[in-house]
Amino acid sequence: MASLHELYERVCGLKGIQPEKAQIWDYFNKQKHMVLSDSDQTLEESSLQMDQDILLEVQVDGFWTSGFGLESTGNELALVPIEPVRSSVTIAGGPALSNGYSTGYNSSLYQGNTLSSAFTDMEDGYDVLRPAAKGDRGGLAGLQNLGNTCFMNSAIQCLVHTPLLVEYFLRDYTNEINRQNPLGMHGELALAFGDLLRKLWSSGRTAIAPRAFKGKLARFAPQFSGYNQHDSQELLAFLLDGLHEDLNRVKQKPYFETKDSDGCPDEEVADEYWRYHKARNDSVIVDVCQGQYKSTLVCPVCNKISITFDPFMYLSLPLPSTLTRTMTATVFYGDGIGLPMPYTVTVLKHGCSRDLSQALGIACCLGSHECLLLAEVYEHKIFKYLDTPLEPLTSIKDDDHIVAYRLPRKGAELTRLEICHRYQEKCMTDNFKASERKLFLTPLVTYLEDPQTGAGIDLAVSRILSPLRKKAFFTSPSISCGMENGSASEAVEESMDSCSTLLEPESYSKDNTEQPEMSSRDLSFQLCIADDKFLSCRPIAKDLPIKPGRLVKVMLDWTDKEHELFDSSYLKDLPEVHKTGLTVKKTRQEAISLFSCLDTFLREEPLGPDDMWYCPRCKEHRQATKKLDLWRLPETLVFHLKRFSYSRWLKNKLDTFVNFPIHNLDLSKYVKSKEACAGSHVYELYAISNHYGGLGGGHYSAYAKLIDDNRWYHFDDAHVSPVSEAEIKTSAAYVLFYRRVKVQPNAAVGEPSQIHGTS
Repeated sequence: MASLHELYERVCGLKGIQPEKAQIWDYFNKQKHMVLSDSDQTLEESSLQMDQDILLEVQVDGFWTSGFGLESTGNELALVPIEPVRSSVTIAGGPALSNGYSTGYNSSLYQGNTLSSAFTDMEDGYDVLRPAAKGDRGGLAGLQNLGNTCFMNSAIQCLVHTPLLVEYFLRDYTNEINRQNPLGMHGELALAFGDLLRKLWSSGRTAIAPRAFKGKLARFAPQFSGYNQHDSQELLAFLLDGLHEDLNRVKQKPYFETKDSDGCPDEEVADEYWRYHKARNDSVIVDVCQGQYKSTLVCPVCNKISITFDPFMYLSLPLPSTLTRTMTATVFYGDGIGLPMPYTVTVLKHGCSRDLSQALGIACCLGSHECLLLAEVYEHKIFKYLDTPLEPLTSIKDDDHIVAYRLPRKGAELTRLEICHRYQEKCMTDNFKASERKLFLTPLVTYLEDPQTGAGIDLAVSRILSPLRKKAFFTSPSISCGMENGSASEAVEESMDSCSTLLEPESYSKDNTEQPEMSSRDLSFQLCIADDKFLSCRPIAKDLPIKPGRLVKVMLDWTDKEHELFDSSYLKDLPEVHKTGLTVKKTRQEAISLFSCLDTFLREEPLGPDDMWYCPRCKEHRQATKKLDLWRLPETLVFHLKRFSYSRWLKNKLDTFVNFPIHNLDLSKYVKSKEACAGSHVYELYAISNHYGGLGGGHYSAYAKLIDDNRWYHFDDAHVSPVSEAEIKTSAAYVLFYRRVKVQPNAAVGEPSQIHGTS
């Protein structure tokens, strides 16, 4: 962003000359392009690239000399002033200077420049006047890497091999340039792209340096200025948007207020939305690249349905493996009929706690009369309950500890009992023995049907601990969720009856009525009733009245007696939600199809908590469910495979191989419009943008097909080489470009000879 004036000061200071006697040339590729005037124009605006050459000329005796081209006598040759050479190649069908800009645009760049050179014809490294070599064909020129610009070169090669865009930019399109659109660049970006496309399609294979185009793009999208690596799909999105605005045939955009469908037929609503869109946006980009999809939102509270029809330029398809995550949670029995058991399930990464609860319910054979209460455990206490069905799973990190308590569905009407565990840690000091009580083990949760006194709490604690009895006292058969006809429950109750004599005076019988003398005996455990944060507590006596409420928290103090009777290991060392072993060797992921990616994209899913929808009926923002359907497909269909994932804690790239069809991609079943059968929804692949390597770097290249030759080529920056069709399917495929084709009635899938392009 330094100015040319600063450049003059720096150069003249290094050489020890007066600025008024200096003249600096843009000497890119060792060729004179234009004189850089001493002005406030920035280096970026002057299209100067990183590490390129500039040429310093010094005025000697009225002539400018650079010190190059010495005669054998040592005399310097003076440059002869000449006028800018007119080029036979024009921009957008109009007159042009050799720098590639029309006389109506940027001709001021040459004002005051009295010198040029014979190299002026070779704009950006390509001689537009040279005759075509024998056998050369258009569309086979590479693009020079200007410094981490492989992402741009890859996207450009895919676009300049799009048949309908080639046809458009090779003809005169000046009458469609929108010079008044404040959202565009007054036609500059479209002119620069058209100029670049024409040069790439001129006969020859000499690589082009897209300096002027990069400068124009950086002005429209400043994030692409400089020389950092970027995303080819992100550049593609901004480029298509910029070209659309520069070529928008609508000069004055009318205002339309979008309306809800309100039960109207989808065809009528879709056509109305498309008419509104075309009334404001009408360009070759809309004609070639834009389609329409149906978006359905459903309010989870009032079931209000909202249907809209929105345009799209490309489809960003998630890879199925990027949408799911494995989560491990430990399931505890709230009624004490079984041992805790960890389960690992697969859920949607951006799902909600309801999804996790349903997956765990299936895994642990949850009964119809039961429900799961999810909770996060931290430092041996329940940090929070995940009892909101739409609680996003993204709030749960991989190193968290999640538990699920099996409770009766009628539990919502009962008092919830939360039990935390303490032990007495003994330590020796110089003068006396001291002890400190510390939390340990996993908290347990159950329900109290009649929480009137401490005796009821004591009985509930006895019941929930019963499966943990050591074998010396507990000889029941093993318990698992797979036992049938209630055998697990019966086994526990039998063991409770048989072992009741080993406990202090209370029995483990399930029926409270069998304990008439309970209130006259001491409690079985040392229990304390605690406040909400377990900061203070008071002992529970057998006749202590319990204050009614939705939640009662108690502390269970473990003594030697409890350690002797119960195996506390089942309550220790909760597994993390997801633990990735450092020594585990990564295995290659299974291949997935483009259709499975499309199915995932169109699947119904809840909106994220940061993307709430305002329900017009509830008058509140709701986390609605959203469903997408394809409605209108464009002539050129672009698929973006979302290989990169970013989050607050993790950045990742997936090298999963996606199996995509080259011929006969039939999307008819995905198009929901009743008029779908009127046109062809069969596509053929013609270009691919590839990304190799990992995050923060890597390399981009492109595969593109010359339709007339029916041959594929690999465009790797300046290097272009033929490639077979069998080689273009790789795990590096990132952006796929398809064109609509017409299929003869007798054509079958996989018979490319029967396919003919529409363009």
